[in-house]
Amino acid sequence: MTEQFVVGIVRGTHGITGEFKVESTSGEYGHFAGMEEVALTDGTEKKQFTVEYVHPASGTLYMKLVGISGPEEAARYKGFQIVVPRKFAHPLQAGEWYIEDLKGCSVLYGEAYENGAADDAVGTVTDVKEGGSGYLVEISLSEACSLLRDDVKFGKDGKVRTVYVPFRDEFIGDVDVEGRRMRLMHLWILE
Repeated sequence: MTEQFVVGIVRGTHGITGEFKVESTSGEYGHFAGMEEVALTDGTEKKQFTVEYVHPASGTLYMKLVGISGPEEAARYKGFQIVVPRKFAHPLQAGEWYIEDLKGCSVLYGEAYENGAADDAVGTVTDVKEGGSGYLVEISLSEACSLLRDDVKFGKDGKVRTVYVPFRDEFIGDVDVEGRRMRLMHLWILE
């Protein structure tokens, strides 16, 4: 399992001291209070910082990092993700998972899930995205899966398809993060 998690996004600057306005990816802000160090990343660049302080406000959070002393410096990090070790991520409730832990899980249908046969996976979770009415599980289909027709597995370009399945009980059943698998409830949703 991944030990680093994106917990927030820098949405802009606040004031003249170099504070950031932060949006929490979980919608919760309490877990930011215990953070001592964070990394800021845009996917290509990653830089470690010591947290000077955090200050919660209505629906947002202000964060000050050591070494960033003005709005111009802070503006450079707008849109960057705030990454922390697992222990500083928002605590999970029953039926919740970290997206990073879902990535790489085998998606199994029917008896394959019961038997734990990853070789019979219909695909692999590559991400979880926010959709209009909830979250969508991004699945890269398996070209070796015998349950799927070739016209379902492959696009017109001949490449293996990626599909999006609503992350709702009627489409995704059991999720076993430790076993690195999740149950697909209906094959037709992949078409």
